[in-house]
Amino acid sequence: MTYALFFSKSLTHKILILCFLVYLDIDTNTLSTSTQLSLMATSNFLFLFFFIFLIHFLTVPSRADLPGTWELLVPDAGIASMHTAVTHYNTVVLLDRTDIGPSRKRLPPHHCRNDPNDPILKKDCYAHSVLLDLETNSVRPLMILTDTWCSSGQFLPDGTLLHTGGDLDGFRKFRKFTPCESSSSVCDWEELQNVQLSEGRWYSTNQILPTGEIIIVGGRAASSVEYFPPRETGAVEFPFLTQAEDRQHDNLYPYVHLLPNGHLFIFANNKAVMYDFTANKIVRDYPILDGGPRNYPSAGSSAMLALTEDFSSATIVICGGAQFGAYLQRSTDTPAHGSCGRIEATGENPVWEMEDMPFARIMGDMVMLPTGEILIINGAQAGTQGFEMASNPCLNPVLYRPNEPLGLRFMTLNPGTVPRMYHSTANLLPDGRILLAGSNPHFFYKFAVEFPTELRIEAFSPEYLSADRANLRPVIVESPEKLKYGEDFGVAVTVELPVVGIIEVNLASAPFSTHSFSQGQRLVKLKVTSAIPDDAGKYRIGCTAPPDGKVAPPGYYMVFAVNQGVPSVARWVQLVV
Repeated sequence: MTYALFFSKSLTHKILILCFLVYLDIDTNTLSTSTQLSLMATSNFLFLFFFIFLIHFLTVPSRADLPGTWELLVPDAGIASMHTAVTHYNTVVLLDRTDIGPSRKRLPPHHCRNDPNDPILKKDCYAHSVLLDLETNSVRPLMILTDTWCSSGQFLPDGTLLHTGGDLDGFRKFRKFTPCESSSSVCDWEELQNVQLSEGRWYSTNQILPTGEIIIVGGRAASSVEYFPPRETGAVEFPFLTQAEDRQHDNLYPYVHLLPNGHLFIFANNKAVMYDFTANKIVRDYPILDGGPRNYPSAGSSAMLALTEDFSSATIVICGGAQFGAYLQRSTDTPAHGSCGRIEATGENPVWEMEDMPFARIMGDMVMLPTGEILIINGAQAGTQGFEMASNPCLNPVLYRPNEPLGLRFMTLNPGTVPRMYHSTANLLPDGRILLAGSNPHFFYKFAVEFPTELRIEAFSPEYLSADRANLRPVIVESPEKLKYGEDFGVAVTVELPVVGIIEVNLASAPFSTHSFSQGQRLVKLKVTSAIPDDAGKYRIGCTAPPDGKVAPPGYYMVFAVNQGVPSVARWVQLVV
């Protein structure tokens, strides 16, 4: 009968039986038949339990098993940020719209906004913009006068944030925010009085150019481009945006990327062109991107991969989006798209290479990391952009690794707990974390609902900031504050472990994040020498600045040293002509 216990059993099952018997110190030859049958039943139960546990362990990773960590920075910022930008003073400008009634942050005494045309508050004593100090996580109210709903922005070469358009009285407005030390309270929004947009701009996109000018592209009922500083010609017609329009107006917030050949890659709906803005002509039409509309109100997101080597090649990635018709039907449960298109925009015969994300996603943000990888975060898995028009928040960030083979580029990361859907933002911080703010899928502020107005500010730390990689993290101890194009310069770092291989030195821009797209986002990997140790315990790296403004427009950049995929805390550098 002893042998019957092992008849037709798997090896794992036999081991379980033996372990059970050995544990009890039983000689099975001395047992009765009924006892042996009872032992067999017990072993069957143990085998089933072990099998279920093994399958769960192998196929269902816990949150702790997935890379990345989350932290709450500010429990209540007072506003839900629709637009976010990081300044070179390590502060963050957060901006909502003005025509929504009270926020949760009051302006200082005697600073109320008086507007007899405001439909909600004629005398508004509430802040609709705030400044976050990254060192203390404190929030200071800022005063914005005109409506900034669905506006656009970009940093000027001197580090001033230029802000354009909006709704109602903000439709043709230029505004500026000149950052200052976090300890100061003098910097605030300035509404420019002597200049205005040639056309009203609502849902437009800004991009800094090689000269330091800003081009402002599109907007609702604005199939044109114009510039800051304004040109005498005013707005210039751009018929491509009309051609890309559909019944849903899926040509809003077009994706604009400055290519290293000096032209613009402009994508709207499912179409893309290369635009020579100096001659005002389209020099290339790209193939249609399959998968439906990709821009507002059906927006996925877009990013240009890091510029490297001789800087002659630029590759664009566009991921996610809503199905056509979801916006018209106000459908909250229509599944989003999960496909991504990738194209070498500067190639001789560019075609879209398609792949799928682990999750379908609408309203995701694509954040370029210091390593050259892309974090896809925020958004929903069903519905479309618009007030109360999405569901099933996508809580898992995804890492896109562009150098991996097709089919192996995506990695699922540790999920958050706060839904960040319509009107949310994501920005790279100088310490390598990603700042998450906003999410207000309602016309006004609402809190007692399924997806409430979100006033919390969080940070997500990618795996490169995990404790087990801390001894690889370089610390920049010497770097210049200003650079000229093509200039050779040095960077000195310290690292806990001996350096093996090349330490990268990468320049990351500070974009303007809104509506699932980071306007002006850019990463440039500089030409560097090997890291040479000196007698003071530092490693010295020879670097060459970008060759011209086509590769990196003038302005402030975060300088990251990256050792074996682990970035330093960045230092700021101003790239000047």
